This record gives sequence, structure tokens and C-alpha cells, in this order.
Amino acid sequence: MDTLKIANREFKSRLMVGTGKYPSNETMIKALKESGAEVVTVAVRRVNLDRSKESLLDYIDLKKYTLLPNTAACYTAQDAIRTARLAREVLGTELVKLEVIGDEKTLFPDNEALLEAAKVLVKEGFIVLPYTNDDPIMAKKLEDIGCAAVMPLAAPIGSGLGIRNPYNIRIIRETIKVPVIVDAGVGTASDAAIAMELGCDGLLMNTGIAGAKDPVNMARAMRLAVEAGRLAYISGRIPKKLYATASSPIEGII
Repeated sequence: MDTLKIANREFKSRLMVGTGKYPSNETMIKALKESGAEVVTVAVRRVNLDRSKESLLDYIDLKKYTLLPNTAACYTAQDAIRTARLAREVLGTELVKLEVIGDEKTLFPDNEALLEAAKVLVKEGFIVLPYTNDDPIMAKKLEDIGCAAVMPLAAPIGSGLGIRNPYNIRIIRETIKVPVIVDAGVGTASDAAIAMELGCDGLLMNTGIAGAKDPVNMARAMRLAVEAGRLAYISGRIPKKLYATASSPIEGII
């Protein structure tokens, strides 16, 4: 079976989804189901972790979904490390989507601080999935220190601009052995398909689904696009040519 393997985990779905920005929790539940996702990410600093009170976590079936806490809104390595530790303590998972933001306007990652935080968390036994820019050198460094995957952005978070630099994404895929999961910037199904056709192992998205006019249908569209893109990649596309090639063979025709 063509499954996504991250550390000691294995998933049938290659689409991971977020839980923010939905018009309602009920819509979120329906969208998660239609997405076919098995991994759901939550921002640790933006949800109530006190299970004795109402929380976003009350709406996520933890028997069905694997929870991926993230360190969104952390601007220093120490904040990210502290947030990851809190998530492990409260949620009981070693998984963490590591974010260290470097700029409030662009939300681009601070890769120097990201690498610093990743080194600490890997040594502490976390399964680290770092959100980074589309830099092949940084991706390799993150792999070398023991990250279980790398998550390069396609475009700025929430921008919906799609894959801005497909060539860097391809280089990252060819350079490292751990899974490459595109994170941020996917706006519609065609963006998702392109990312998968480039050879990416998976996609994580939130705004592209939650911000759509119909999040539930968009979630289904994204699922189908990821599946189609992956199938096209492993099937092997025909080479691009400048001139036409006859679809029907002409050899032997008199």
C-alpha cells in the first residue's frame, strides 16, 4: 500500500488538516470527515487545554484522528520549546509541528531559531515536523539533526498563492529522505495536485479549506486532488516536448 510513514507512524491519507478559522465547530467536524485526513493539527497557544472546560478538543474524535499539536504564534526558540513540552504533558503525544515565526507581517519562519528549537526537542524524544521556508539547505540541516519530516511552505501562510517555487520543492524532495510535507499557501485543489505531482509526500492545510465559501465541499476537493496528484506522480508523466507526437502509430501503414 502507498502509505505515508512518519517516524513510527503510518497513515493512509496524505492530507493533514488544521482546525482554525472555520465558521463553526460543526462545519469543522464535517470538513474533517470529508477531507479523509487522519492527522489533525491544533495550535497549542490558541486552544483551551483544560479538559474540564469547553474546548476545541471536545469536537475532535481522538479515537479517529491523530492529534498534531503545533507551536503557532511562537516567536522565539524558547517559546516554541516550552509550548511543545506543554503539549506533550497535557495531550500525551510526542508529535509536534514546530513553528518559530520570524516576522509578524509575513509569518515567515525564523530558520535559525527553528533549528535551535528542533535540536532540543529531538534530543528530548519529540517527533519533530518543522515548518520552514523552501530552502533545500535548511531542509537538509533539519533532516540531519533528526527531524522526522520537513514542512516547507508553498507560499505565505493563508495567502492561497499556491506553489511559488516548484523548483526548490523538487530539489528538497530529491535532496532529503524524510517525508516532505508542503505546509502553507495552498489555495485550491489544483495547488494541492501540483504539490503532489512534484513528489511531495503530503500536504498540511487549514485556510484553503476553512476559508472557502463551502469548507465541507472544499475539503472533499482537496482530498481528491491529493489522491490524484499522488497517483499521477507514481504513475510517471510523459515527458514534455516542443513538437507534436502522433497518438496513433504510423509504422507499417501503406
